[in-house]
Amino acid sequence: MVFNLTHPTSSNKQTLMKYLSLPQPDTKVQCMYVWIDGTGEALRAKTKTVNFIPKHPDELPIWNFDGSSTYQAEGSNSDIYLYPVAIYRDPFRGGRNKLVLCETYKYNHKPTESNKRKACVEAMDKAKDQRPWFGIEQEYTILDSDNHPYGWPKNGFPGPQGPYYCGVGSNKVYGRDVVEAHYRSCLYAGITIGGSNAEVMPAQWEYQVGPCEGVTIGDDLWMSRFILHRVAEDFNVIVSFDPKPIPGDWNGAGAHTNFSTEAMREEDGLTEIEKAIELLALNHTRHIMAYDPNEGKDNARRLTGQHETSSIHDFSAGVANRGASIRIPRQVAEERKGYLEDRRPSSNCDPYAVAEVMVKTICLGL
Repeated sequence: MVFNLTHPTSSNKQTLMKYLSLPQPDTKVQCMYVWIDGTGEALRAKTKTVNFIPKHPDELPIWNFDGSSTYQAEGSNSDIYLYPVAIYRDPFRGGRNKLVLCETYKYNHKPTESNKRKACVEAMDKAKDQRPWFGIEQEYTILDSDNHPYGWPKNGFPGPQGPYYCGVGSNKVYGRDVVEAHYRSCLYAGITIGGSNAEVMPAQWEYQVGPCEGVTIGDDLWMSRFILHRVAEDFNVIVSFDPKPIPGDWNGAGAHTNFSTEAMREEDGLTEIEKAIELLALNHTRHIMAYDPNEGKDNARRLTGQHETSSIHDFSAGVANRGASIRIPRQVAEERKGYLEDRRPSSNCDPYAVAEVMVKTICLGL
């Protein structure tokens, strides 16, 4: 596998390691604060040195940044606050260093428009007795530095879809080094990553996060995305979460969301799953609005009723049906307990918004 080492952002990684291997003072820890910017899709980060090893986000100081440069504030009142909410081990710096996921708050200490976590936490607190579990299948596409799908012919297309899904061999999969580096980095960081596989379109991949209870699904998924972007930097490639990166007869990318409550996981839980599907059917438009950052406009390119999707305009459900809005896995139907899979969320969705609306509809009746 050969990566582009002439990209203008390329650097000598061996030289970098010479500096990263320098001894780090015992009393110093580098904490990289990570947050979602005003687009609701991109991530930003900067580093603070602290004089202790943080065990809980509450131990870390609130920080701030220039929100006028991240689409989150005007220049005349630009400071946005960073509230640490989750800590992970740093797979890039190693040692005692940390990655710190943060919520963003305005000058008046109200959440920014892209801070969907606060509302998600409030919904999860109300539904905690039902123990909602989530698992998200995050799909993405690896692009070369020219934004062309990695491994695709520069003046054409690869062969049609068919041999690439879960494929093996250099003529079937492109970018496995990135996938393996990301997987191991997530395990090291402490993210609940459940697996990975090559997807239907060449250069498209998937990894799974979960099962996670409550708001942790959003925390782990956002940090896994950050780690994926950072890994891609090291390989001089680009990761796209666009739900339909290549027009035409190619699969789009989603974030299929698996959901269950404790009642669904118990004996005869299928009855509760069917009740949940009825509620989801009644709230289809509301969910579509929450399932991508542009209130359904991104998903409209993907949810066409083709390429293993349901139409964005219609709600459907079925056992083992990957062309439905909601799929009940075959094993769940046979065992009459388990979970449902909502196949509508887009690959660039905000998992906090997805988890919140699912809990409100299914658990809280809101």
